[in-house]
Amino acid sequence: MKHKNSHLLVGYWSRLRKGREVPDQTEIDPRAIKRLLSAIFILDATDPFRPVYRLAGTTLCDRYGAELKGTSYIARWEGRSRDQLTSLLQQCLAVRQPVCISSVAASSECGMVELETVLAPIRFGTNAPSRFLGMTQLIGSELALGGRPIAFERLVSSRIIDEDEPDSADQPPRPPQTKSIQQRAPHLRLVVSSDKTASLHFETEAMAQLIKALEITPPSPANLVR
Repeated sequence: MKHKNSHLLVGYWSRLRKGREVPDQTEIDPRAIKRLLSAIFILDATDPFRPVYRLAGTTLCDRYGAELKGTSYIARWEGRSRDQLTSLLQQCLAVRQPVCISSVAASSECGMVELETVLAPIRFGTNAPSRFLGMTQLIGSELALGGRPIAFERLVSSRIIDEDEPDSADQPPRPPQTKSIQQRAPHLRLVVSSDKTASLHFETEAMAQLIKALEITPPSPANLVR
């Protein structure tokens, strides 16, 4: 995973499940991931051939130029990528592990950017996972899009995330052309995002919308994760 927020989301998912295979959607506390809300989405993959957005953050909707709730997740992907994504979603639900997806997105005027998407399986009223807590982050600058929405996306690579892997997001870059020694860590470590927080008004409104969409009861102030 390249983006530090990807590590942050997977770490939250891992802690939320508390030793179980996957957490339940109703357990998600928007306040615990408030800095990520604008890029967060919930994907319903009950039918992995027709995955649908249950909700999506404002930044994500702006980046794709439309309200994503209720729309197809794979509609903007090219044909071969759609087939690969369908198989990938089925695999992730089967193994109960998150996946990191690298893709190239382009506007209608051929401006291209790199995206990184994390999909972490969750349950919703059933024992088996059928949904994903997801987040899509831009790698680099979005200036290449020229202010245009993403119209096309192509899968470049994907990788099932092993929680026993070392978390290198907070490590300094290694010198080129040197062999690195892999160090193992028992769990993903929390990486604090350095992104600027949104305004208090935006955070409050976004969290309220997400709480409603997730169909959960907001926790009492004493239980909030700060």
